[in-house]
Amino acid sequence: MRIAKIIAKYLLLIVLFFAFLYVVLSFRPIPREISYGVSFSKLHSDELGLDWKKVYSAILDDLGAKKLRLSAHWPMIEPVSGQLSYTDLDYQINEAEKRGTEIILAVGRRLPGWPECHEPDWAKNLSWEERKEIVLGNIEKTVLRYKDSEGIKYWQVENEPFLEVFAKEHCGELDWDFLREEIALVKELDPERNILVTDSGNLGLWYGAWRAGDIFGTSVYIYLWNPQIGEIKTVYRPSVYRAKTRLLELIAGKKKSILAELSLEPWLLSPISETPLDVQIERMSQEKFDEVIRFAKRTGFSDQYLWGAEWWYWMKEQGNSAYWDKAKDLFLSE
Repeated sequence: MRIAKIIAKYLLLIVLFFAFLYVVLSFRPIPREISYGVSFSKLHSDELGLDWKKVYSAILDDLGAKKLRLSAHWPMIEPVSGQLSYTDLDYQINEAEKRGTEIILAVGRRLPGWPECHEPDWAKNLSWEERKEIVLGNIEKTVLRYKDSEGIKYWQVENEPFLEVFAKEHCGELDWDFLREEIALVKELDPERNILVTDSGNLGLWYGAWRAGDIFGTSVYIYLWNPQIGEIKTVYRPSVYRAKTRLLELIAGKKKSILAELSLEPWLLSPISETPLDVQIERMSQEKFDEVIRFAKRTGFSDQYLWGAEWWYWMKEQGNSAYWDKAKDLFLSE
């Protein structure tokens, strides 16, 4: 009985210690002002059957976004083996430059948007060694093509590469040596710009991504969906992000950190165009949209990139402009 009391006492002390540590770590200033950006994907616009140039122009001119996260998706820049096509990405970069818009350009194989690892059909039967060689070659050509652009702020190398448990059937396991090689190549080609490496806010430990890049980025997903369980809401509080950021600063050194992907579209298991509108709205209602924004404001990140602009535009085309207008208000308030 006495041993049980001693064990209980020490367990209580351990719990209190970690509770105290959490409080101390989460005591990080919450920025008074948030600088908002937005991600854009031509592939996602195409999936929705939208005129991607109209969507892109609306993001720049109607929303008034001054910070963009763009992606050099492999199927977009090399739809045919050995034939690189930068027409679409050139358009995106040039239009952003005209408006003085700041760009994060993501390069590599695993880039924003499902199925995470984007490969053209012709490359799917190649060996991993063959694919790596092509990816490195495309990274080199992309960086050299845009390194003189005044609009490029950071290069993002891969997207959440340490999140091996998600989309493993498409991405396989992390090839850490290859990631190092990609980062080193970009740094060699453009030593003046910082490199962004990201990790999941829900499932990531952050340590690997924090150490790998010059800038760290994470994601915030509050509402998810599982076919067996149904809706899943994160158990995290905004203070968890502040505590993790502070902890990584202490153990791996201070560096700029951003919220690179704030999810503001519904989590679906089938394409948006095949999902009833009422289901989409249930998964990401206007109330949930507002809740996600309020949550993110307390995470401690002063730079936040919104995810879902293509869906907001698509909803506007369906006669529901509420989401687009809410996002527009965020940019106008800066």
